[in-house]
Amino acid sequence: MSNRYSLPQDGGLRLEGIPKDIIHRYEKIPTSIFDDESAAVQYVSDLVIDAINSHAANGIKRNFALGLTTGRTPIGVYHELVRCYEEGKVSFENVEVFSLDEFYPIKASEQQSRNYRIHEEFLSHVNIKPDNIHIIDGTVPVDKVSAYCAEYDKKARNIDLMVIGMGEQGQIGFNEPGSYAKSVTRMVQLTYHSRKVQSSQFFGIDNTPKLAITMGLNTVMSAKRIVLMAWGEGKAEVVQRVVEQDATRLIPASLLQNHPSIEAVVDAPAAESLTVKRAPWLVGPCDWTPRMVRKAVVWLCEVVGKPILKLTYQDYIEHALGEMLDSVQMSYADVNIKVFNDLQHTITGWPGGKPNADDSTRPVPSAPYPKRIIIFSPHPDDDVISMGGTFIRLVEQGHDVHVAYETSGNVAVHDDVVIQNLDTARELGMGDRVEEVRQIIAGKRKGEPEPRALLNIKGAIRRAEARAAVRSFGLNPDTNAHFLNLPFYETGGIKKGQRTEKDLEIIIELLQRVRPHQIYLAGDLADPHGTHRVCTEAVMEAVCRLRDRGEAWLNETVIWLYRGAWMEWEIGMVDMAVPLSPDELIKKRHAIYRHLSQKDIVPFPGDDSREFWQRAEERTQSTARKYDDLGMAEYQAIEVFVKLDVKTL
Repeated sequence: MSNRYSLPQDGGLRLEGIPKDIIHRYEKIPTSIFDDESAAVQYVSDLVIDAINSHAANGIKRNFALGLTTGRTPIGVYHELVRCYEEGKVSFENVEVFSLDEFYPIKASEQQSRNYRIHEEFLSHVNIKPDNIHIIDGTVPVDKVSAYCAEYDKKARNIDLMVIGMGEQGQIGFNEPGSYAKSVTRMVQLTYHSRKVQSSQFFGIDNTPKLAITMGLNTVMSAKRIVLMAWGEGKAEVVQRVVEQDATRLIPASLLQNHPSIEAVVDAPAAESLTVKRAPWLVGPCDWTPRMVRKAVVWLCEVVGKPILKLTYQDYIEHALGEMLDSVQMSYADVNIKVFNDLQHTITGWPGGKPNADDSTRPVPSAPYPKRIIIFSPHPDDDVISMGGTFIRLVEQGHDVHVAYETSGNVAVHDDVVIQNLDTARELGMGDRVEEVRQIIAGKRKGEPEPRALLNIKGAIRRAEARAAVRSFGLNPDTNAHFLNLPFYETGGIKKGQRTEKDLEIIIELLQRVRPHQIYLAGDLADPHGTHRVCTEAVMEAVCRLRDRGEAWLNETVIWLYRGAWMEWEIGMVDMAVPLSPDELIKKRHAIYRHLSQKDIVPFPGDDSREFWQRAEERTQSTARKYDDLGMAEYQAIEVFVKLDVKTL
C-alpha cells in the first residue's frame, strides 16, 4: 500500500531558474531531497535499474557488480526492485551482489542475520544466480576469518554501484565511529551503542552479538559509484554532519565526501537539518508564505538570542532576511508583531474548542460542542506519554473522547512481568497458571516468535494498564477505550508484517461508528518502517477511503498530529499549543505510571535510558521554555500539535 504520510510543505526555496551549484553550495555530498520515503525509494530503484540495463546495453561482458546495504533503510528499495523485476523492467541474471556486513557468529538461517534478511526481502524473489550472490559468512571459523576477509575484500573491489545506508552515528556497515578511511573488510567489535540499537531484534542486549564482519571504508570507496540513503527525522542530525560538515573519523560516512561519484538521497524528514531546509533563505530566494515567515523569525530569535519583539532591522539584514522583508512588503516591526500574534494564537487551554466563545483567533472552533474525538495510540501508552495533558483536558472539558489502541504492544512486556502478574493472581486466590507459563517461557527459542499463549497474556497486561490509565482521569474504559489489535503487528516478533486490508477495515469501522470531529495521530517520522508510522499511515488511508466515498461527516473533521517521547515539533510548525499547569503535569505523570510493565525497565530505550514519563516531561517543559524565550507567557509545560486538512491527504 502507498505511503501517504509526509508533512505539509508550506513555502521554501524557489528552485525554478536557480543553478544546481547554488542549491547545493552548502553540501560536500550532492544531496537529492524527496517529499517522502516512497518517492526517494522510487528514485534509487530507478538508478539501480538504469545502471543494470545500461551495463547490459553497452555489451559489457562481465557481470554488473551491485553492492547492497542491509538493515531497515533499503527495505523499500528491495521491494521496488522486486516489483520491477516481476513487471519485466529489469533482469538480475547477469548481476553479482555483494553485501556490506554481517553479525558474527550467526547462521544464515537465523532471522536476525543479514543473509536471511537480504534473501527474504530481495534475492529470493528475483532471477539472480546463486553463484553471483556474495554475502559475508557469519559462520567462518575464528582461525580462518582473516583469510576469509582478505579474499572477500579482493572480490568486492571496484563494485559498479554501491547502494548503502548509514546509522545514526554515521556508521557505514559496521564501520563504527573512529574507523580509518583505509580500513578493509575485517572483523570488528561492536560498540555498546550499536549492540543496543540492534538488541530489539535479538530480544535483549544479552543475546546480541558482540562481533561483526564488515566491508571497510576503503573497500566502499573503491566502488565506481555510491548512493547514500537516509530516511526519517532520526537521521536528520547525522545527515547534516555527513553532508555539510568537515569529514571526520568520528562520523564514518563523512569520509565518503572524497568519493568522485557519490550522491546522498534523503526524504524530507531526514533533510530537516540541512541548510536548504532549515534556513533556505541562506541558499537563495524563497516563497514567503506566512508559515515560512514564522519559521524564519523563530530561527532568527534562536540565532541572535532575543525574543520576537526585540528583533531589530539590523538582525534581519545581517542574517540574510532582507529579501523576506522586501517580499512581504512589511517593516521589520510589523513582521515582529504579526509573528508574535500568530504564535500567541496557537496557545489554547481548550483543545476541543471553548464553548460560546469568540474563536476568531483560536486554533479550534467553539462549535460543535461537545465534540466527538478519537485519539489513536500506536501502543497502549503513547496516548498518555505523548499528549496526556491534552487528553485529560478534553475529557474534563466534557467532550466525547475515545482512545483507540492500535496494537497490543505485547512484545514490549518482559517475561518476569508476566510471572509477577500471575503470581499476584495466585495470591488473590484467582487461579494458578504460574508453572504452566514458566514452562512456556523456558521453551522459548532464540530468534523465533514468542508463543501465542504467552503473547496473549502480555497483551492482556498492556490492556489492563491502558484501562487503568484512562480510568485515572475519568474516561470510561468499557465504552470509550478500543483495543484494535491490528493484525500487521501480531507476528510475535520484533519484525512486523505488512499492512493489509484487514487493518484498514478495523480502523474504518471505528471511524464510521464514532464519526469524530477531531482525530489525534502519532506524527513520528523517525523510523519510516516503525509501528508509529505504519499505524498513522493506516489511519490516513482509512480516512482517505471514507472521504473518497463521500462521507459527509468528514467535512467537519480535523486531524491533529502529536509527537512521541523522543522528539517535538519545531515551534515554526505548530498549529496548536496546549499549556499544562503543574497539577496537570502530575496527573499526566500518574497516568503514565499506570503502565507498570513499561516503568523502570524500558524494553527498547534507544540512546535515552530515562523512563517515558521523564522524557515526556522534559520535552514538554523544553517546549514551554522555547515559547517563553520567544516572549510568550511562561508555562510549566506545553504539548504541541500540527494540523492536517483531510481534503489534502
